[in-house]
Amino acid sequence: MHKILTSAALAICLSAAPSFAGLVKCGGSFQNFTAAMKQEAMRRGYDKATVDKFFSTVRHDKATLKADRSQGIFQRPFIDFSRRLISNDRMSRGKSMMKKYDSIYRVMEQKYGVSRGVLTAFWAFETDFGAVQGDFNTLNSLMTLSHDCRRPHLFQPQVFAALQLFEQGSFNPATSKGAWAGEIGMVQMLPGDIIDAGVDGDGSGTVDLRTSPADALLSGANMLRRLGWRAGEPWLQEVVVPQNLDWSTTGLNHKTSVSQWAKLGVKPRQGSLGPSQLKASILLPQGRKGPAFIAYPNFDVYFEWNKSFVYVMTAAYFATRLEGAPVYQAGNPDPAFSGQQMKTLQEKLKAHGHDVGNVDGILGAKTRAAVQKEQARLGLPADAWPTAQLLQAL
Repeated sequence: MHKILTSAALAICLSAAPSFAGLVKCGGSFQNFTAAMKQEAMRRGYDKATVDKFFSTVRHDKATLKADRSQGIFQRPFIDFSRRLISNDRMSRGKSMMKKYDSIYRVMEQKYGVSRGVLTAFWAFETDFGAVQGDFNTLNSLMTLSHDCRRPHLFQPQVFAALQLFEQGSFNPATSKGAWAGEIGMVQMLPGDIIDAGVDGDGSGTVDLRTSPADALLSGANMLRRLGWRAGEPWLQEVVVPQNLDWSTTGLNHKTSVSQWAKLGVKPRQGSLGPSQLKASILLPQGRKGPAFIAYPNFDVYFEWNKSFVYVMTAAYFATRLEGAPVYQAGNPDPAFSGQQMKTLQEKLKAHGHDVGNVDGILGAKTRAAVQKEQARLGLPADAWPTAQLLQAL
């Protein structure tokens, strides 16, 4: 489980990206590809000696490709997924970490406006608070995925970012290790993100995301701020929704003001709703019979960190739990599809003209949107949760 999750921040994110050619032609001999990458590096202004040294130990890594193809964990529905990830131990340790590093969190919240529960949840899920940071050679993984023709345009820039870190003396291509998709450190950041958002939080003179909680937490918060996080605003909240709600208005694709949701009968499970002027969505991760949440603008920033709906929902929810929210009301949702059932559904949705992305057995945002449209067309409750009734109707 942990080894899968160390790559969560990129594994799903990359699969949803558009397909176009990389900076260097992918495929073919790995040796020839490496030579081409070295030529590109020198074209970018790096001297030959630096380039030769940087690439001298690089190797193709089959284990990286195997990990890239093994993302079955994300097929699990929200209730199952969240219960697996949010253990009593993680909850206890998360609260302990927030207390232990309170001074760091205070700086983070004041300077970057990111609430402590948010980074603590990422810290827990990505590396179990630094305990499981990944044992893949970072350069080998980045080069292997750059050579692979699925998403070279996403990984090749990270190779050159690692080269920049190497030139600065903060990356060792022979020994630097992390997740299979190239993320490094306690909160799993890519080389390019480290360059853009890395923070020397402990004043050591270097950004060390592997061993310094201050550097990791402040860098992660800075990255979220750069991605659009809005200081002082909520991100997710459990709500109670009326049973006569128009289900077709729910989901990430539908936003209206908090005040309008309140007029429609949406009520907070605990406390009060966020500022009335904020645009928000009602999310039903397992349909109208399961838990319900209101997602505020900051929730969208989570998708810049990870594209998996179930991961984002769980990370955002865990952040609220760490800050005092109760365990959600699970309800009694219709049974979740198996991976094969979901693939069958995705094929049928594609046949009806919907863009569901890859037929991967994962109920992602595109599949949810297509399900909701078909439910509405067929006169079924349009809550974006697939059922046997929908599959049969299609």
